[in-house]
Amino acid sequence: MESRYCPHCKMELTCWNAPPETGWGILYVCFNNQCTFYRNSVDEIENKGEERSNIGCRYAEDPANNYRAINLLAICPF
Repeated sequence: MESRYCPHCKMELTCWNAPPETGWGILYVCFNNQCTFYRNSVDEIENKGEERSNIGCRYAEDPANNYRAINLLAICPF
């Protein structure tokens, strides 16, 4: 698989096999916990009227959909 990079932190994306029930297959995901997209995502969700839940998003790309960027929900420990 080719190398892909996060546009937010410039780290190489990790090839990740999503759980079968999601219907995605393989995704490229930024697992950098210092990524600004990831770190700011909890506040972005909270500012949309949700209670603080430590749910955020990781940057991801779907190679089956022409590498379209998606927000992959994630638990944020901060």
